Amino acid sequence: MSGRLQRVNQLIKKELSQILLREFEFPVGVLVTVTRVDSSANLIKAKVFISVMPEERSSGVLENLNQKIFALQQKINKRLKMRPVPQIIFLAEKKTREAGRIEEILEELKKDYDPPPFDPAYPP
Repeated sequence: MSGRLQRVNQLIKKELSQILLREFEFPVGVLVTVTRVDSSANLIKAKVFISVMPEERSSGVLENLNQKIFALQQKINKRLKMRPVPQIIFLAEKKTREAGRIEEILEELKKDYDPPPFDPAYPP
């Protein structure tokens, strides 16, 4: 990935996070995070990955964001001083869920692991 593309991804992530934080209403008890942005090489489209806690509310939040995509796109277009501004597509972040599952498995393994008793004579 080129340096410019990485900077564009970070800029979109930052600006969109600020818009969602300050100007968008989410249900009480729902935490929404922009985890990453993946723009196409020609900057026509940008996949914006959203993490929602609790996870069972993610479909409703994504549906709500997609209903207001036009207004969000206009705000991004005004804030960014670049052309073209990629078209935003919201997607659910699956890697967060996978990472959480890996953490659970590691915790289970840690609980089940019974280390041998300490023996100062070992190793000789």
